[in-house]
Amino acid sequence: MSDTPTQHPDTPATDAARPHPHLVVTQEGPVLTVALDNEARRNAQLPSLWLALAEVAASLDPSVRVVVLSARGPSFSAGLDLSVVAGDPARAPQGEPDLFEVAARGTDEAAEVIAGFQRGFTAWAEVDAVVVAAVQGHAIGAGFQLALAADLRVVADDVQLAMRETSLGLVPDLGGTQPLVSLVGPARALEICATGRFVGAQEAVATGLANVAVPRDELEATTADLVAALLAAPEASLRALKPLLRSAGSADRETQLRAERETQVTLLRGLGRARAAAGG
Repeated sequence: MSDTPTQHPDTPATDAARPHPHLVVTQEGPVLTVALDNEARRNAQLPSLWLALAEVAASLDPSVRVVVLSARGPSFSAGLDLSVVAGDPARAPQGEPDLFEVAARGTDEAAEVIAGFQRGFTAWAEVDAVVVAAVQGHAIGAGFQLALAADLRVVADDVQLAMRETSLGLVPDLGGTQPLVSLVGPARALEICATGRFVGAQEAVATGLANVAVPRDELEATTADLVAALLAAPEASLRALKPLLRSAGSADRETQLRAERETQVTLLRGLGRARAAAGG
């Protein structure tokens, strides 16, 4: 369902939608805000939510330049709703899979199902827009991995990041292992995942898990300031910069240099056409 609130003529139009009972998506001009909305359960996540997140990313309006991943309430997300790993399909919410039943289907079929869940996280790296996560309180398991799915992270000083999958006899499987290792290195990533300990705001900034930490009551304003700074950059450059920097960590030197050259040529041509059209 969707509705369009009345706007002042001088403000960008805002479109709000609820693609999932626990998800509110709002677009205001070039900014899309995707907010987890299940405060009563600390924004615990269900598989259907992951599918909805994947669909939001896949159907992103081309006009969107920045996406903000956020959550309502005191906690970003308590992680997986454990009702789907209760071993009793009757305990899972209606329409939700019991993950033990999924695993029993066979390796290939189960892996394909999980691949669909992963898209709710990995798809954000592939969109043209820059994705910012605004994280407060607990971000555990799937919550931590959703924060890691963003390009940039602003955290509140009360943030508590943790990977708790190992304590359940599982591993992180929603696309979080690669960005975690990229940010903190394999040794610290192993320690964080194996122990399930909490990572606070100060450590998150020191290790690169977060770009900045601010008092809880400044999280929204600081995120808005970062979004404004991103929007102030020339659109073509910003859209080109994200894939260029994301490839830098895995591409060999010559491949990355070629990507830099080709990207720059494309941007120079665009600037040249704009200058010619302006009569410069």
